[in-house]
Amino acid sequence: MRIMVIADEESSWLWDHFEKEKLEGIDLIISCGDLHPHYLSFLATFTSAPVLYVHGNHDDKYERVPPEGCICIEDQIYVHEGIRILGLGGSMRYRPGSHQYTEQEMHRRVRKLRFKLLWKRGFDILVTHAPAYELGDGRDLPHQGFRAFVELLDKYHPRYFLHGHVHLTYGRSVKRFDKYGETQIINGYERFVFDYEDEMPSSLKFGKEPGKP
Repeated sequence: MRIMVIADEESSWLWDHFEKEKLEGIDLIISCGDLHPHYLSFLATFTSAPVLYVHGNHDDKYERVPPEGCICIEDQIYVHEGIRILGLGGSMRYRPGSHQYTEQEMHRRVRKLRFKLLWKRGFDILVTHAPAYELGDGRDLPHQGFRAFVELLDKYHPRYFLHGHVHLTYGRSVKRFDKYGETQIINGYERFVFDYEDEMPSSLKFGKEPGKP
């Protein structure tokens, strides 16, 4: 299965210079937040692939203008072709506003999922906006990751962890991908395509959109 993960910045290659062929072969699109709802709706219009999303800390506009044709997976385990996908959006609380959580509040969200996690026997992909603590996060409060996510990785060992929030443009220290135990971590800033395989790969096998360097 070929998955496109997107986050934080709309891709001009897709939105401003769109050709339907650019989405050919994409089986699933996953947004890790902080993208304009019209952008997600636009992508959903031109593909038969499901477009899943969680909220970023700047996505309060979704309450007024939800992404049409897209599926919110917040606090859900969404199953697509047998792949279990857990969604937990939002960032560390650093100011008043929606889709921000303290560490305690995020732990509370995870605890409420315990029966769903038991019923589904875990999950294969964790989708968040913020990264996990000390796994590609920042040391400033707005970009600090959640310890609750580390605990999820330790307990369930998902195949992939997809997040956004920490832009690759922030500096060379920000990595596109990383690994934690058995979990491959991908920062979905702007867009990235990878192949989800039936067996755990020894290394990531990534797809590349035509025309992208």
